[in-house]
Amino acid sequence: MTDASPLVARRLAKTYGDAQNPTVALDGVDLTISPGQSVAIMGPSGSGKTTLLHCLAGILAPSGGTVTWRGAELGGLSDAQRTALRRDDFGFVFQSGQLLPELPAEENAALPLLLAGSERPHAVSRARQWLGYLGLAGMEQRRPGELSGGQAQRVAIARALVGNPGVVFADEPTGALDRTTGYEVMHALTTATRASGAALVVVTHDPEVARWCSRTISMRDGRIIGEAVQEAAGGQAAAAPVAPSAQPMVAPTQQPAPPAQPAQTAPQAPAAQPAPPAQPAPPAPPAPPAQPVAPAGTTPWGGAR
Repeated sequence: MTDASPLVARRLAKTYGDAQNPTVALDGVDLTISPGQSVAIMGPSGSGKTTLLHCLAGILAPSGGTVTWRGAELGGLSDAQRTALRRDDFGFVFQSGQLLPELPAEENAALPLLLAGSERPHAVSRARQWLGYLGLAGMEQRRPGELSGGQAQRVAIARALVGNPGVVFADEPTGALDRTTGYEVMHALTTATRASGAALVVVTHDPEVARWCSRTISMRDGRIIGEAVQEAAGGQAAAAPVAPSAQPMVAPTQQPAPPAQPAQTAPQAPAAQPAPPAQPAPPAPPAPPAQPVAPAGTTPWGGAR
């Protein structure tokens, strides 16, 4: 659930190996991520960017320093508490999606709620709302093997957001996709997190992916060496639509009604024969009825934020 608490790292350190020959992955990192903010973490392989994401998300325990979320220091939490934190407060999108192959899209997306003990009809209903919001209406029963790479990543985005987390962590979310599909996935990811109010932390090698975020952190040798602030997607990102609610969704990629067909031109008749009359233009098919748009300021399950 989102609130006004930032995610804060102070003097964060992480080393591997023994004391005689340590490998330094993080070396005194300070970072604050505010609610609703999108941050890209960039750097060469071995710079510590993925280790930083894992420490911020409570997956790895740091060797030194602190990570604080909603007044709690993650290092002071038990394993069970950190597991509950990752399930309820944090969402995750990985490079390969990490979907369960035997489950349909709606159950993959509902998984965090099901693991938290929600009733199945309620969990699946909210998952279907997010799938519809992300343009996957009608694909709820498809298994991962029946989805394209971009569609599978959008299922992963729905899974990350279904529990209304405070922070979504994305580790190379477009790394296995072509450029066009990667653009679509980043548009869906940034738009959906912005609509939900969640912060977004993206680890990437790709400057084009980083341009979707409002801040870019550059790392080398376990340290932050620079920071840039930019307009998301260079101004290309569309305005965020309203977040899903219990009302029927309007899919982001809904197509307009097809235009009327032009009248056919009569063929040229031989000189001795009169020209046949021109055929009238077929009537335009009726436009589908407009679907109601979810009211602004509602949560995915229909209540007020």
